[in-house]
Amino acid sequence: MTVRRLTATRLTATAAAALVLALGATACNSDGGTDAKSSSSPAAPGTGAATGAGTSAAGVPKASGPIAVFAAASLKETFTDLGKKFEAANPGAKVTVNFGGSSALAASINSGAPADVFAAASPATMKTVTDAGGATGESKTFVRNTLAIAVPKGNPKHFAGLADLAAPGVKVALCAKEVPCGAAALTALKAANVNLTPVTLEQDVKGALTKVELGEVDASLVYRTDVRADAAKIDGVEFPEAAKAVNDYPIAALAKAPNKDGAAAFVAYIQSSEAQQVLTAAGFQAP
Repeated sequence: MTVRRLTATRLTATAAAALVLALGATACNSDGGTDAKSSSSPAAPGTGAATGAGTSAAGVPKASGPIAVFAAASLKETFTDLGKKFEAANPGAKVTVNFGGSSALAASINSGAPADVFAAASPATMKTVTDAGGATGESKTFVRNTLAIAVPKGNPKHFAGLADLAAPGVKVALCAKEVPCGAAALTALKAANVNLTPVTLEQDVKGALTKVELGEVDASLVYRTDVRADAAKIDGVEFPEAAKAVNDYPIAALAKAPNKDGAAAFVAYIQSSEAQQVLTAAGFQAP
């Protein structure tokens, strides 16, 4: 604030006092006064006192305290990154993510495991939680994902499509059919009219991917995002039938969340433009 300099000879005592009062009034109407007014405004719905005042620059409610997130294994890299970004934007918040097969996570939630947020790899898995009354409001699809064939570096057996996986002597790992990546694999194989017998059925997509890394199988059907995240160790082969087995990923705040305000803030953040940029950069598709 700029104040015009006045000489003492042009100010009477009374005028000087008036000037002091005027300057005080001006200060009260400055940015500091606006901040005070903003902080006394009602909190955004679902944020509550525990979240801290106001919202972030992205319009996401602020949060504090521990936030427990249950997330599909295929979200490991992105949600680990996003959890750190969320904490940086919300000093006092601590995000802990439990990654695993969506079906197993849903079963844990329905059995009473303490969690604030659930991010699943399929609507069917989320439905087991919402049908049991475990979610607050409706779940929201935040990304989509498709499958690819994971093979060792260099694709030594020259796989070009799903039909090649059914050749004699080929060892293939799939996710179990109860897991979203397993259900998607069965849909894609049916679309390609390919029948094969996997040598192993894994409980999450990372397990199927690890089998290729270790050389225990010749190929596995995993998400294209997992292939991209593990590009230093494996290669990926895309196939047209993947378009018939696209998985939507829903997210929801949980009804029994210990930190309800934190849950609402994290769900909002995952749908923000900042988080969407991280997810699409990892290979996920916009909903």
